[in-house]
Amino acid sequence: MRIDIVTAFPNLLLGPLNESMLKKARERNVIDFVIHDLRDYAHDKHRTVDDVPYGGGAGMILKPEPIFECVEHLFADRSYDDVILMTADGEMFNQSLANELSMKKNLIFVCGHYKGVDERIRKGLVTREVSIGDYVLTSGEIAALVVVDAVVRLLPGALGDSESALNDSFQTGLLDFPQYTRPSEYQGMKVPDVLLSGDHGEIRKWRDEQSMTRTAKRRPDLLEKNFKR
Repeated sequence: MRIDIVTAFPNLLLGPLNESMLKKARERNVIDFVIHDLRDYAHDKHRTVDDVPYGGGAGMILKPEPIFECVEHLFADRSYDDVILMTADGEMFNQSLANELSMKKNLIFVCGHYKGVDERIRKGLVTREVSIGDYVLTSGEIAALVVVDAVVRLLPGALGDSESALNDSFQTGLLDFPQYTRPSEYQGMKVPDVLLSGDHGEIRKWRDEQSMTRTAKRRPDLLEKNFKR
């Protein structure tokens, strides 16, 4: 997969994309990240990418010209499955959408900033608008990183254990079961005996029960949504 990220603040992306799983996925040639600085597509001496909103009001709006020029330049070289705008009023991001996007080949993320983007960007370029929650961030770059991380970890070869992503919370409609590692006892707290038994059938049964119990306690809405009869 190739992911192009269009941003006015590329430095916000460099650290996270060069650490942990995302770095390893790139080194394994699972993913290619390309960051595009909007200021490279601004033609005035100040490299301006934002301006005040027509009609007045607080905040600054990202201008249409740099974003249009950048995205159109990208499409001149290759085709893209989606141009995704990170915006608070987009469709809510969830595991199902992460699974869907992980099947794509080429994606463009447009990161909003300040008060938002010119509406013509939504109408003329964007094919999908995505939100990571009912709150507002100053930086669409942060939201894009959330989506990118959730998507890339699903790609074959991104994780050391290929089954890990398949067993994550929400993949089965349930929250994940409790996890333990060494030591078997710490500060008086012991690992459940069943996990030390070596009986894989009983371990699987215990984990299923724990997932159901945890989901019922913390997210009963998931049970209602995914297991109602």
